[in-house]
Amino acid sequence: MRFLHTMVRVTDLDASLHFYCDLLGLTEVRRMENEPGRFTLVFLAAPADVERSAAERSPEVELTFNWDPEPYDGGRNFGHLAYKVADIHAACQRLMDGGVIINRPPRDGRMAFVRSPDGISIELLQEGPALTPVEPWLSMPNTGSW
Repeated sequence: MRFLHTMVRVTDLDASLHFYCDLLGLTEVRRMENEPGRFTLVFLAAPADVERSAAERSPEVELTFNWDPEPYDGGRNFGHLAYKVADIHAACQRLMDGGVIINRPPRDGRMAFVRSPDGISIELLQEGPALTPVEPWLSMPNTGSW
């Protein structure tokens, strides 16, 4: 058995791709349009996995966009997606500069939480040892829930 992907339903595919790819740094590795089913699937991989074969990749994120709008109620029972990043301060700054709220800033230089456009909680973890805590993160309060 091998864990393949986590599926997240999205309401605005363009906004979600901007968040996951342009701001978070994932890469689209394949896309499937299903006209009879009226949905689009977009699979995203971490940059370190893009050059690997599908069999060698870490689990991917599958964005499911249903063409006919329907409401999705987020639940805390889902938990979160987690990604290791090379520089948590730079990752959070890039997200914040892109208009993303940093719900739990990396005050400890090690961990932060943000939310996708559809309210999916994303945990960012510093690769290796924690970075030295610095402003603006050190004094930034938590915002909302994560």
